[in-house]
Amino acid sequence: MLSRAQSLDRLLVSTEQMQQIESKVFAAGMPVAALMEKVGGLISRRFQVLYPRSRYRRVGILVGMGHNGGDALVVARELYFQGYEVAIYVPSEQLSELTNQHYCYVSSLGVKIVDDVRGLADCDAIVDGLFGFGLNREITDTLFDAIELINQLAVPIVSIDLPSGIHGDTGNVLGTAIRATHTFCLGLWKLAFIQEQAIEYLGKTALIDFDLSLADIQSIVGEPTITRMTTDRAIANLPLHRSPVTHKYQQGHLLLIVGSEQYSGAAILASLGARATGVGMLSIAVPKSLKPTLLNYLPEALIISCPETEAGTIKSLPELDFSKYQAISCGCGLTERPSKIVKQILSANCPIVLDADALNIIAKLGLETVSTRTHPTILTPHIGEFKRLFTKIPTANKLVAASAAAQSSGAVVLVKGARTIIAHDGKSIVIPDSTPALARGGSGDVLTGLIGGLIATDSRLNIDLAEVVATAAWWHSQAGILAARERGDLG
Repeated sequence: MLSRAQSLDRLLVSTEQMQQIESKVFAAGMPVAALMEKVGGLISRRFQVLYPRSRYRRVGILVGMGHNGGDALVVARELYFQGYEVAIYVPSEQLSELTNQHYCYVSSLGVKIVDDVRGLADCDAIVDGLFGFGLNREITDTLFDAIELINQLAVPIVSIDLPSGIHGDTGNVLGTAIRATHTFCLGLWKLAFIQEQAIEYLGKTALIDFDLSLADIQSIVGEPTITRMTTDRAIANLPLHRSPVTHKYQQGHLLLIVGSEQYSGAAILASLGARATGVGMLSIAVPKSLKPTLLNYLPEALIISCPETEAGTIKSLPELDFSKYQAISCGCGLTERPSKIVKQILSANCPIVLDADALNIIAKLGLETVSTRTHPTILTPHIGEFKRLFTKIPTANKLVAASAAAQSSGAVVLVKGARTIIAHDGKSIVIPDSTPALARGGSGDVLTGLIGGLIATDSRLNIDLAEVVATAAWWHSQAGILAARERGDLG
């Protein structure tokens, strides 16, 4: 049974869904004013933890005309009562009735009101309450200039719900947008938080749970088609608990077909990734000349020497019984020469993971070679490989593109990036965290090994392959994040 926090953390909602949920709550009798008080109080307390008055005494508040502005005014009032020196900038003369009431009360307290955003230039921190998740028009004129000026201040900025100027669904910048240091997403995660174009504006993110009814959420969202991979969800999928009487033949057998003279490192990295999963048996097919190198790194692995071409690529596979493997991963460092090998493994009666050069080979052979398979296929392209594989699918919205690719190919499609997306059977899982430390050669090879190893070791009946693939991607991103903490973004 999932806890409330776990359930909320997995969900993603569209702007329309969030509006419907809020409307349902208000129609049931929840006063808008009461909810605004609650949200503003939660945000002000979180703000005080991050930015204590001893260091951030002067706080500027950007106030919009709608509910987001009302939330900001509650924050302004609460910070003022806690001893902060608060200054408010309200660019609109037409505030909603409730927001205007908060504005009148805050004004009566003697809180400083500035007529020009430049009046906030001496603040130690800024709270952005201009727009929430409902903005759908371009920001222009005075407001455009105000946001640009705020972004130039060398102070932390906390955005309420979304950085003002970011579209709640697409994550697109509507003219300009606040570059937040922290964003407190209200109630439920919005789709913008998984869109790569929004990442540099979001800063560090946190979900503010203001106790929406789970029944109300369920009535609108139903069975969610887009979810976040969370820590509890990933750990539940990892093979962390083994029987004390198990043995290697019960922990899966993975075949890796990887490497060439030019790209021996790819073979090593994919193999090390696979070994990290604890897979019981690991067989690695490489060009004959690479066998000593692989044995040096993985003496426990079964290294299959393959005849090789003059260019140092695999010429052919020895006689192999594919039925003894629980999964096959192919492509890392392979080059595009061994196309007949990729054709050969397509007939295997187990899941196959295709990456790198194997994807380029499939792009030439045609996607029907994948869609007609009777056993699962996992495709793991970066955006360049994706475009070669799925030539007719636009990539402007990666979430939509991944879903379309999975539908057309019948495969589990993992699209790499700062927000990795795994799509299959009408559903998508997003990896919500990553690091630029992974932006280097070899990262994808490790991921391929992790995916293959986890699939091979998972002995559950009716296994949800997309869930396992997403778990490997989560593991991969968390490893990168941990490395970045120790060594910086260079990883």
